[in-house]
Formats: sequence, structure tokens, C-alpha cells
Amino acid sequence: MGEARPGPNTLRLTARVRGYVQGVGFRYFARRQASALGLRGYVRNLDNGDVEVVAEGDRIQLEQLLSILERGPSAADVEHVEATWGAGAGAFSSFQIRP
Repeated sequence: MGEARPGPNTLRLTARVRGYVQGVGFRYFARRQASALGLRGYVRNLDNGDVEVVAEGDRIQLEQLLSILERGPSAADVEHVEATWGAGAGAFSSFQIRP
């Protein structure tokens, strides 16, 4: 319960954001942007200083999110975003910040 069934065009984007991206509100920025685009998934800090974003939705919205992540919030300094694409699984009911 609480999971969404993926549509036929649902994709999953996994983005690993590198740079000065922790301690600058990046997770809140990513959640706000992803939610505004109607995406579902999560964002979390990784132990190595990167931020991981996993989002599911239509390709157009996911590409918009990827472009936004490459810029980041004004306090961040994004050096690189590594993106991996796959099929959406409908595993998320909203977009959340994970610890």
C-alpha cells in the first residue's frame, strides 16, 4: 500500500551529484523541485559527500530535474552529476528526504 503503479512510460533516474552539495540545502532544493515536477522518489546524503537522487516519472520531467540538479541551489557548487536510467518500478508514493 502507498506505492504507485508505474505507467508504461515511467522511468527511473538515479543521479549522483558531486561537489559542494552537503550542508547547503541541496536535499530540500531537490525535494521541492522534484515534487513541483510531479516526480516520486527520494534524495539523501551519501557518506562520501555526494548526494543521491532517485526519481521516477515521465522522461521529460526527469530530464528537467536532471538539468536543475546540474545547477543546484545557489549555495551549492555542483562539479558533476552522474545519471543512470532504468525502468520505473512504482516503488514510491511521494518524493522524500531520506537520512
